[in-house]
Amino acid sequence: MSDAQQTAQSVLEKIEDNWAWFLILGIALLLGGLVLIAAPYATSVAVTLLIAAVLVVGGAIQIYQAFKGKNGSSFFWSLITGIIALIGGIVIYTNPLAGTFALTLVIAAVFIAQGISQLLLAFKMKPHTGWTWIALAGAISLVAGVMIWLELPSSAAWALGLIAGISVMFNGWSYIAIALAARAMKKA
Repeated sequence: MSDAQQTAQSVLEKIEDNWAWFLILGIALLLGGLVLIAAPYATSVAVTLLIAAVLVVGGAIQIYQAFKGKNGSSFFWSLITGIIALIGGIVIYTNPLAGTFALTLVIAAVFIAQGISQLLLAFKMKPHTGWTWIALAGAISLVAGVMIWLELPSSAAWALGLIAGISVMFNGWSYIAIALAARAMKKA
């Protein structure tokens, strides 16, 4: 048995031994996701403040690293990137509603771009199995992005919170599925 197979087997055994904890975590994440979806505005602002904090800390670290390294052109770009992240984080933190709007605009643009690229990829793959799933994912991303874009500025109040809630809910479902599969394997 190779090292990778031994590692995979070890992970599976740990999951089987702790399936109940995975189930509890999954249920907690599922319920947490529902709470996030139920309060999308508060969740959107919280997500915005978290991103602001990450930008401030990340920007400060990047500025520090730029001065620590001082490697010619990489110094300049690291310094500029760090300053932009730091200032952006401070601006978002001082005005989270504007930050929420800006992040919602970025999310809409990313969904639209991702949807278009997935649709193009799907049509390039058309004769191969699975192309329809890529096309469906692309269409969903494109429609979601356009819906968020067309609803601006009001979508800023719900889009980030809804996306965060759905993400947490799906993580919860994945842990529940893992726990139930591990429980079934343990019984077998």
